[in-house]
Amino acid sequence: MKQLLFLFLFFSFARIATAQNNRWNLQQCIDTALTRNFQIRQRGLQAQTASVYQRQASENRLPNLNAAVEHGIQTGRSIDPFTNAYVNQKINYGTYSVGSEVTLFNGLSLNNSVKQYAYAANAARMDEQQQKDETTLNVILAYLQVLNNEDLATIAKAQTAVTRQQVDRLEKANEVGAISPPALYDLRGQLKGEEVAVVNALNAVQTAKLTLLQYMNLPYDSTMTISREGIDNALMRYPATADMVYQNALDKLAVVKAAEFRTRSAEAAVRAFRGQLYPTLSLSGGLGSNYSSIAQRQNLIGTSEVTTDGYVFINGDKTPVMTQQNNYASQKINYGDQVRNNISTNVGLIVRVPILNGLRTRNNIKLAEINVKNAALIEDNTKLQLRQAIDQAYLYMSNAWEEYKARIDQVAAYAESFRAAEVRFNAGAGTMLTYWVDYLIAKNNYDQATQRLVLAKYDYILRTKVLDYYSGKQ
Repeated sequence: MKQLLFLFLFFSFARIATAQNNRWNLQQCIDTALTRNFQIRQRGLQAQTASVYQRQASENRLPNLNAAVEHGIQTGRSIDPFTNAYVNQKINYGTYSVGSEVTLFNGLSLNNSVKQYAYAANAARMDEQQQKDETTLNVILAYLQVLNNEDLATIAKAQTAVTRQQVDRLEKANEVGAISPPALYDLRGQLKGEEVAVVNALNAVQTAKLTLLQYMNLPYDSTMTISREGIDNALMRYPATADMVYQNALDKLAVVKAAEFRTRSAEAAVRAFRGQLYPTLSLSGGLGSNYSSIAQRQNLIGTSEVTTDGYVFINGDKTPVMTQQNNYASQKINYGDQVRNNISTNVGLIVRVPILNGLRTRNNIKLAEINVKNAALIEDNTKLQLRQAIDQAYLYMSNAWEEYKARIDQVAAYAESFRAAEVRFNAGAGTMLTYWVDYLIAKNNYDQATQRLVLAKYDYILRTKVLDYYSGKQ
C-alpha cells in the first residue's frame, strides 16, 4: 500500500509540474515566435549583409596600401636593374615596392555612396522589424483565437450541464408517469446535440492551439495551456480615430520607414553617379628597392706608377711621363646591402579626368534617376495601401464594437426570457406541452446569444489589436 501511495503521489505531482511547465502567457508565446521564426532570422541575415555593404562604402574612403615582391631570372640582352646598363648574361633579380594612394576629391561620389548604403542598411533593418511586427500580430491573433474557442467550449459545457439536469429530472418524473414522454424524448435529443457541440468546441480549441504552436515553430502539444492574464474582460471603445492611427503608422510602422529609406538611398545613388563625371584628385606615395645578382663594387687595393703615352724633353732627352694609377678589385654586393642602398621613395598628385567611357556614367545616372522614381512610387503606394487598410480595419472595429454592445443587450433579454420559461417548465412540465416547447426555444435562443456575444467580444479585441499593430504599439 505504501508503494502504491508513493507511485500515486509521484505521478500526480509529475502531472502538476508538467502542466505548470507547459503553461504559456502571451509574452512567452511572442518571445518564442520571434526567436524561432525563420523569416525573421532570414531578414536578420539580410540586414547584416546590408551593414557590411555600408561599412565597405565608408572604408572605400581610406587610403589603399599595396606591396609587391618580384624575383626572376633574365637571360640574353637585358637591362641590369642595378646599373640600368645593357648586359648580355644571365641575371637573377629582385624588385620590392610598397605604394599607397588616397582619393582627395572625386565629386563627392564616395561620400554619397556612403549615404546610399547607409539608407539601404536602415531599410533592411526596418524589413527585419516589420517581419517581427507581423509575427507578433499573428501570435496575438492566434492566442486570442485559443481563448475565444476555450470560452465557447466552456459555454457549451455549461449549456450541456443545464440540459443534462433537466433530462435527469424528467427521467425521474417519467418513471412515475408524471410527465408526457415526448417532452423527455425531445430533451434527450437536445442533450445529444449539445454534447456534439461540446466535442466540436473542444476540437476547435485544439485546432487553435495547433495554429499558435505553428507560429511559434513548436511541435503540436495537446496539453498546452495558456494564461488569460492581460486579457480585459471589461472592454472599452477604441480611443484613437482612423486619422490618428494613420499618423502613428507613418511615424512608427517599419514598412513605411523601409520604403522611405529606399527612396533616400536611390536619391543618394544618383548623386554618387553624378560625382563620377568630375575629375578625381588623388595623392600617391611609394617606397621601393631592387637586387641584381651581377651587382659589384670596386674596392681600392693600392696604387702603382705606370707609363703614359706622354713624354717630355729633359736636357734634350725624351723622357716618358709617369702617373699613379689606382688598382681596384671587384667584389659582389651582398643581398642586404643592395636592398638597403637601393631604397627609393616617391610622392605625387594624380588627376584623372574622365573623357569617354562609352557614356557608361551618364547611362548609370539615367538608370539611377529611374530607380528614384520607382522607389518614390513604391513609397506612395505603400502609404496609400496603408491608409486603405487602416480605414477598412477601423470600420470593421467600429462595426464589431456596435455588435458587441448589441449582443450584450440581446443576452440580457434572452436570459430573462429563459429564466421565465425555465420557471414555467419546472412548475408545469407534466401538465402542459407548450411549457417544454417554450423552454427549448428560450434555451436555444439564450445559448446562441451567449455564444454570439463571445464571438463578438473576441472579434472586437482582434480588431483593436490590428489597429494597435498599425499604430506601432506591438
